[in-house]
Amino acid sequence: MKPRVKICCISSLMEAKLVIEAGAAALGLVGNMPSGPGIISDELIAQIAKAVPPPVSTFLLTSETNPEAIIAHHQRVHTSTIQIVDALSEGTYHQIREALPGVKLVQVIHVIDEKTIEEAVQVAEFVDAILLDSGNPNLQIKELGGTGRVHNWALSRKIRETIPIPLFLAGGIKAENVKEAIETVQPFGLDLCSSVRTNGQLDPEKLEAFFAAIG
Repeated sequence: MKPRVKICCISSLMEAKLVIEAGAAALGLVGNMPSGPGIISDELIAQIAKAVPPPVSTFLLTSETNPEAIIAHHQRVHTSTIQIVDALSEGTYHQIREALPGVKLVQVIHVIDEKTIEEAVQVAEFVDAILLDSGNPNLQIKELGGTGRVHNWALSRKIRETIPIPLFLAGGIKAENVKEAIETVQPFGLDLCSSVRTNGQLDPEKLEAFFAAIG
C-alpha cells in the first residue's frame, strides 16, 4: 500500500489547494515554534483548516508541552489532528482526549539513538500515531522539525516493527530518496516540507516529481 503523504509548512490557502490537488492526504500547519520553517498565525491556521475538504486531514503543529496549553491552542484553530512536537512536560494525553474527543493525537519523536525505541513504545499506548523526525529537543534552542536532515532509518524501521500504531516518517525525504525510505521503513505516512520548496515557496514541479517518485 502506498504511504499517505503529509505536506507540512503550508502557509496559505493557495498552497493548501496545490498540495491537495497533487495528492496530499494531510496538511501540516505550523504554530508558534522556537525554531524551524513554516510558522504561521493561529488565525491563518484556523482559516486553512476550515477550508480543507474531508477526507484530507489538517495537523496543528504545537510546541506547547502541557495539556491545558495544547487544548487552548487547538480551540483557537480547530484542526482534525494535533501534532505534538515536543514531549509533554506534565499532565497526560488522557486530559487532551477528554477535552477534545474526536481529535487525533500524533506525537513527534526525534530519532537520536537506541533509547528512541523505548520512548516510542511508551508513547504509542496513548496516541493515534507517531511521527519520527530528525530534530534535537536537547539543544539550547530546541530543533523540533523542519531540519531537512535524514536520520537513521534502520532505527525507524525497528520502531515501526515494535509499535502497534501508524508511523509517519519525516526528515530529509525527497523525490530522490523516497523509494529507499519506503522500502527501508515501510511507514504508514511520509511527511515533508523543505524538499518540495524553492526559496521557501511551494514548488509545483518538485511536488509533481515527488508524487511521481512514489509511483
